[in-house]
Formats: sequence, structure tokens, C-alpha cells
Amino acid sequence: MTIKNDNPLIYYHGRWDPSPGTWWASSGFKLNIENLRSLTLNLGEHTTSPSAVVGISVDGTDFIAVNVSAGANTIPLPIKTAPVAQSATALVRINVQGWQNNRINLESVVLNSDAVLLPYTPSKLSFQFIGDSLSAGQFLPMGVDQAWPFLVGETLKAEHRINAQPGAALTDILSYGNVHGVSYEYFRTEDTGYYYTTDHNFTTPWNFARDRPQATHIVIHIGANDASQNVTDAQFVQVYTDFIARLRTIDPIAPIFVFTPWGWPAADGSISYYYPGQYQAIVSNRQAAGDKNIFLVDTTGWVAWADVFPANQHPTVAGHEKIAGEFLAWLTQWNGGRALW
Repeated sequence: MTIKNDNPLIYYHGRWDPSPGTWWASSGFKLNIENLRSLTLNLGEHTTSPSAVVGISVDGTDFIAVNVSAGANTIPLPIKTAPVAQSATALVRINVQGWQNNRINLESVVLNSDAVLLPYTPSKLSFQFIGDSLSAGQFLPMGVDQAWPFLVGETLKAEHRINAQPGAALTDILSYGNVHGVSYEYFRTEDTGYYYTTDHNFTTPWNFARDRPQATHIVIHIGANDASQNVTDAQFVQVYTDFIARLRTIDPIAPIFVFTPWGWPAADGSISYYYPGQYQAIVSNRQAAGDKNIFLVDTTGWVAWADVFPANQHPTVAGHEKIAGEFLAWLTQWNGGRALW
């Protein structure tokens, strides 16, 4: 049974160009399949060469990493330990794990002949995460699939989109090889890797109507690279305030959670922070302008030296798990213990 890439029962998430090809870590698709026994991905020429790494989960199993390349890719299907009836329905989830070399160009999916593709009903709860390397899973063995935003979305059984670019500032400036900042690139289909991609060295506007469902909660953790590029306090506050105002033209009512930095821990127990007090000013500015659904998340103390890789001070796998736990606890308190949706 061959499913072409334009089949309406494929549930795409994240950023895809018309080829269709992925951009940004965590972009992918879901398939709800009855009688699943085999699965092959046929990928086109725009797939990263020699390969891209995708995460695969079947019916709630832990994600496994699989290398895929242009052509036919037989996908190993993780099996639950409990026996499953032959006619049972399985949810297949596939996403790109990396913040670079992360393009898959989907042509078709081939299933066993008696499989049946069914509609997928997305969760009404939908998180949009925006950030840099600290949210993209840089340096983690399984990339974004082990990063705190992904873990938060998984725990809440929510749809989740992660637009996070390592090295990028929020300000639209050159930063660590990123030719644009997130305040520009977030509104484009492509991540900043487009600049180095010979077959696609341009950007296109992202149609936010393709985000299904629209975000019910928006989470932003960014600013480390602005500080590294000597963006002043006043400039950063203005850029961030303008960015949120533009987000509000897309989603005027979703709660926006602005993270303060958890900082850069050192071996001596000290922590270096950037833009102290400025995140509070950003939230206060928006509240003063009438936005009553924006909230400051104080992450002070969430990350210590034991939670980061000593070589780069980015959170380890355990560090990301700790951050996810801290934010989930914060959400519970913020919402008075009630369900988010």
C-alpha cells in the first residue's frame, strides 16, 4: 500500500516546504495505521546527504534514532512488550532530530498491503516553543527528542512545535553562522540553514494557518546569543517587545511564557546571567500595553554545574529532564492545579 505525500490523512507538523521537505528540528509527521506490519519511507533528492537522523515512535514507544537517506528506507518498528492484536491501530510518529542536516524530502510511505490509514485526531493542547541551542537539544545524543521542550510536550500529551536555532540571536543580526535572527527566521518556513543549502538558498514566508492546531501556549527562552553579540539592554528589550507584538498578530490570546535565563553555571558554583532585570521589563511593557496573558517564568536555580556539559555549559540529557520537570511544576502552580485544557 503506497501513500503519496499529498494524502490528507498524513498529519504534518512543524515547518515543511512545498517539495515537501522539512526545516527546523522536530518537524515531521504522524500516521494512524491499522494492521501495521511494515513501513518504508521513500525520500527525494532534497533529503540531507548522505543522511538525516529521524526519531521514530510507534504507538507510544520511546523514540529511536534512525538514519535515512534519499531513496527507499525500511523503518524498524519498535514493538511494545505487551502483545498487540493484528488489527490494532498504531500511531507512527516520525520527526527530524537535528538542528542541522535535518531535511527529509517525503515522496511516499509504503505499508504492508492490508494496512489501513486512518485519520489522526490531534490533541487540543498545543505548545509552541521558540528559542536557541538551549531549546534545540544541541549536543544531546538524540537532539531535540531529548530536549526539555519536547519532554514537556510529551508529558502533557500535547502537540508541540519547536522553532529553536543554535547560535542565533533574537535580534536580526549575524550570529555564529546564522545570517538572520529568530525575530526574522521564526516567520519563515526555513531555518537559518537555508543559507548553506545549495538547492534552497532562499526563504519563504511561513503560513501560520498550517499550524494545526493553533498554539494554545507559547514558550520563549532566548537571549544568550544576543548577549554574546553585545546587543545592549535597551536594544534587546525593544527587539523582544516588538517580537511579541508580532506574535500577537498571529495568536492574540494564547498565554505567552517568557523565560528568564537560567544562566551559565561554573565549576565553582557561580552562575553568570545575561540581561538581568530586562525580561521583567519586557513582560511589564506588554502588560502595560494591555496584554494580560503574558507571564514571566523565573528559571533561577533550575540549572547548576552538575546539570551541564563542562565543555560548553549546555544542559545534559539529565539537565534537560530537570528543566522539563521544573517547568511542568511551574505550569501546575500557574494553573492552580487544573488541567491546561
